Amino acid sequence: MIDRTEPKLISGNANIPLAKAIARRMSLHRGMNVGLVDARVERFNDQEVFVEVYENVRGEDMFIIQSTSNPANDNLMELLIIADALKRSSASRITAVIPYFGYARQDRRTKARTPISAKLVANMIAQSGIERILTLDLHAAQIQGFFDIPVDNLYAAPVFALDVLHHFKGRLNDVTVVSPDVGGVARARELAKRIGCALAIVDKRREKPGEIAEMTVIGDVSGKSCIIVDDICDTAGTLCKAAEVLVEAGATEVHSYITHGVLSGPAVERITNSVMKSLVITDSIAPTEAVKSAHNIRIVPTAPMFAQGILNTWKGTSVSSLFDTETLTPIYEGLYGEI
Repeated sequence: MIDRTEPKLISGNANIPLAKAIARRMSLHRGMNVGLVDARVERFNDQEVFVEVYENVRGEDMFIIQSTSNPANDNLMELLIIADALKRSSASRITAVIPYFGYARQDRRTKARTPISAKLVANMIAQSGIERILTLDLHAAQIQGFFDIPVDNLYAAPVFALDVLHHFKGRLNDVTVVSPDVGGVARARELAKRIGCALAIVDKRREKPGEIAEMTVIGDVSGKSCIIVDDICDTAGTLCKAAEVLVEAGATEVHSYITHGVLSGPAVERITNSVMKSLVITDSIAPTEAVKSAHNIRIVPTAPMFAQGILNTWKGTSVSSLFDTETLTPIYEGLYGEI
């Protein structure tokens, strides 16, 4: 068996800033420089993806950092082709670090003659030579069962709990965590339990896809600072409408904590003009300039958590330890200090 000296990171083009941040954080943990493997991931004139790895990776434990966010198909193909290049270069093990797993919302058949695209993508990833997955807040936890390889699904809730405890210090008694729909109750309950706050639900009914007919608040939010929790914010229509309904129900202010800021189309403009005081997202998807410049959007880093997850995977130790707020507190100590 070949001794693995250090884990090696390689990145596609989906979120290079996050990949570099993970490398910097791992350098801090290891006490030595951990950089990204020198490679080029380019497009030919007809937009075919081409990958060339310039370093020797034979026998190495490789980690590909690549979100399959917009453009989802391009970024997915980059991930698959990088994996094939590493496999053909005799890498010992290939782990895909996918901060945002695209196609996750297509996890079931909603009507006749429709695909289960998340399962198809899982098959493609497994066939490419990738041996395990490290991801964050899958849209549906059962997607892990689509893979015939190990999947470690990290959660943003512990990081969000640290952020809430820091920014709402001294007034947690006035905070209520809100799920924007019935399907997200488990996620909202998890955060509410971590910070010791009450839970409410916004029940939405649709007459047809993309159009919300009615929203009803289940629970008392009068005089409360409401925190909406969800995994994905796409066009922000539902989110902004839910914030309005909460204010109409007596909430003093509304904040939102969303793991994956897809923020497509008019999303940023809607959020900027909404009654929401703040929207907190992670950097699982590379933020656009519009997102960075929005006055009420704030980004929390995932690099400390992913760096520790990669190191735990490499060392063969527990990844589930990162589900605990107590474990993440020292990892994020420089950001939040004493809580």
